[in-house]
Amino acid sequence: MKILIVDDSLIIRNKVERFLGSEHSYEMAIDGVEALEFFNQQLPDFVTMDLTMPNMEGVQCIGEIRKINSSVKILVISALDDKLTALEAIKSGANGFLGKPFTEKELANALTVLFK
Repeated sequence: MKILIVDDSLIIRNKVERFLGSEHSYEMAIDGVEALEFFNQQLPDFVTMDLTMPNMEGVQCIGEIRKINSSVKILVISALDDKLTALEAIKSGANGFLGKPFTEKELANALTVLFK
């Protein structure tokens, strides 16, 4: 599976990559602009997306990704974990939402729901 991890935090990018394991192919982006470049080149199967980033916010990036591939799975991972933010992310095209900070168990649960 090809995975794109989008977050301006290196700690979060590495945490997600370590959890998902070495059997996948990864690209990492620090903002929405870079994410779109990688997405167009690699066409990943799965994307994790932060919402608050420089250059292009996550909600806008999700909308642009959906224009390219409407079936890609997108999990938002954000410190903005109120219900309104989660609903906005889902409305923009995300398939799931996970608040930061998160445990490995919470990430596993979010992925289980996403890939049912």
